Amino acid sequence: MKLVTYISSPQGGPTLGALIGAEDELVDLQAAHRGSFGAIHPALNSMQDLIEHGEEGLALAQACMQGAATMPLASVQLLAPLPRPLQIRDCLCFEDHLLGAARAGARLMGQEFAEETAMLRTFRRQPIWYKANRMSVVGPGHEVVWPDHSNVMDYELEIGMVLGRTGVKIPREQARDYIFGYTIFNDLSARDTQLLEMEGQLGPTQGKDFDGGNVFGPCIVTADEFSPNDVRMTVRVNGELRSEGSSSKMKYSFEDLIAYVSRDETLYAGEILCSGTVGGGSGLEAGTLLQSGDVVEMEIEGIGRLRNRIIALNDDKQTN
Repeated sequence: MKLVTYISSPQGGPTLGALIGAEDELVDLQAAHRGSFGAIHPALNSMQDLIEHGEEGLALAQACMQGAATMPLASVQLLAPLPRPLQIRDCLCFEDHLLGAARAGARLMGQEFAEETAMLRTFRRQPIWYKANRMSVVGPGHEVVWPDHSNVMDYELEIGMVLGRTGVKIPREQARDYIFGYTIFNDLSARDTQLLEMEGQLGPTQGKDFDGGNVFGPCIVTADEFSPNDVRMTVRVNGELRSEGSSSKMKYSFEDLIAYVSRDETLYAGEILCSGTVGGGSGLEAGTLLQSGDVVEMEIEGIGRLRNRIIALNDDKQTN
């Protein structure tokens, strides 16, 4: 299933739905349940509720779709499919991105590129990640405001994996059973701010944590219908192909991440673990950073397209 969260009017609350057919129509799952059974079901109140109900919730959602009334997708506004994740961990899984971004970042800052770094050595030894701001999540169609403190904005194309079960010390061979589904993640970055902050060795702060900086969507594809092992991933800006890559080059799989992160820390249903940027999946690597007014469209084969406009409120930003 391809599951979404949407609003049908500016005054309406978030509603759980499922895309059907050619994915230009959707079903209100709670309304479908009420129409079939004369009552609402707590599993269908929100995406988080559905996740927490596990296999029972997914079976219920699947049953509700059969013969249900539909509405045009164009008649609603999609939100991030999981509007308030319990946690976001942005991992680093692509070595070619790490090297390409480091080389381009050094060039941007007027510094010499170091082929061997502590980060690269650590990455080759174990998974690494930072915790992103779960309160700054937005979805498809949202206009993201360029932060005042930055002059260099960038996109980053990633896969987001949504956990469907809670656990600790999860064996790698069981980790796939903990995956609810997958979505697209645009990890927007204020590059100039980020590169200065990273010198403090505590990870990115305002370089990542600005309002609207974490974009997810358009849907969550359930794990039974999607494999992240070898899919094409692209970015277009204003319709022009800017970045292209493949998930086949992930050094660490999502099963690796679940097992490693949960060694001594409980992971909860409704958390999102992200793949890190696919190699070549940022403007920094491509040498074409964003301008105000740019429309960024990300596509991952099997999930869909995530589209957002970047706007600057200050006149000193470049505009399109």
